[in-house]
Amino acid sequence: MERKEQLLSKFKSTRKTTEDICQPLQIEDYVAQPDQDISPPKWHLAHTSWFFEKVVAEAFIKNYKPRHKDYNYLFNSYYNTFGDRTDRMNRGNLSRPTVEEVYVYRKQIDKVIIDYLSGKVNEEALDLIELGINHEQQHQELLITDIKYILGTNPLFPVYKVTEDYNLGRFPKSRYDDYIDVHEGVYEIGFEGTGFHFDNEEKKHKVYLQPYRFMDRLITNCEFLEFIKDKGYKRPEFWLSDGWEWVQKNKIRSPLYWHLIDKRFHEYTLLGGLEKMNPDAPVTHISYYEADAYARWKGKRLMTEAEWETAAAKFCSELDRNFANFQDNTIYHPIVRKESSMQMIGDTWEWTQSAYLPYPYYNAPEGAVGEYNAKFMSNQMVLRGGSCATPKNHFRLSYRNFFQPEKRWQFTGIRLAEYI
Repeated sequence: MERKEQLLSKFKSTRKTTEDICQPLQIEDYVAQPDQDISPPKWHLAHTSWFFEKVVAEAFIKNYKPRHKDYNYLFNSYYNTFGDRTDRMNRGNLSRPTVEEVYVYRKQIDKVIIDYLSGKVNEEALDLIELGINHEQQHQELLITDIKYILGTNPLFPVYKVTEDYNLGRFPKSRYDDYIDVHEGVYEIGFEGTGFHFDNEEKKHKVYLQPYRFMDRLITNCEFLEFIKDKGYKRPEFWLSDGWEWVQKNKIRSPLYWHLIDKRFHEYTLLGGLEKMNPDAPVTHISYYEADAYARWKGKRLMTEAEWETAAAKFCSELDRNFANFQDNTIYHPIVRKESSMQMIGDTWEWTQSAYLPYPYYNAPEGAVGEYNAKFMSNQMVLRGGSCATPKNHFRLSYRNFFQPEKRWQFTGIRLAEYI
């Protein structure tokens, strides 16, 4: 199958998956925006369509006219190249266009791209269609986490989707501390090859690593609870200065979605609503500040991104790769690990202690595509590993996610490390 046919198939399946994620929603859920970091589902549906229209249709289809003259202003996210846009915090105020109109717009853009792929297409256009597909997969993950925030901050704690198969994995407890050693040496990280990757993964380059060891699993809810019981949120010696200010200002006392009811913590999950916290599941929805403070409390540290990629490349088994808990499982929550899995892939993104910076030899492309990653290389920390909301075929070991250190609405977790 030639590349054009492969992309056509993936385009169709990706667009369908986005709408499948929204299918359980009520009409009122589509427009809610309880926080400026959260985008309404309706906006995600429109923005991902606008991206294909702007980057592909307008650039490569002769005499193409945008379907709606105002959508460039309404659904541009952060591309200064494409002009003015509505403020991010005001996306929830867009009661018009309606949800129905946005779905019509999606169908229009679907037809435009599918018709275009049926004819002669140059490689540059194919590259941008592939970027658009992966861009939409990123928004699928954001959709899931934004929907969770919309429903999880509702005092009724509604279930996103009722399912008979919901199970977070009741496997044997595995809270022992077992570390894996990595020898001192020069290693290579970064992307090399011909498959899709984002520009911030380029190029493969050498890094020198001191000898270190890393925990062969993620930190669990039960373990993080011990930090809380030891007054970890009230002891400034464990916190970075900015983190301590964040904790005090926002009165943070536990991970997002934890609720203390009758002296026992409950946790909001998409498929279970508000339920008793599973002590053996990986802790999630924590900020970099919390992850770093927990590591200091344990006398450990977080891994660097170079350490994480090196360890994943050396030790992730085929079992980890094939049976990782990604979006495709439709569990939308980290599960208790199987004894044979280190959970380095899927379940939760792992905070690293690495700032998000360009790799050696990195050059941002010109124009809007150059704004995709390069403009965010400031005041953000790198996360690795993917999560239960990440599409499986979207992930690579070289994948670099990044967020500001206080953000925690994504499925984020902790893995400890130390120098030998």
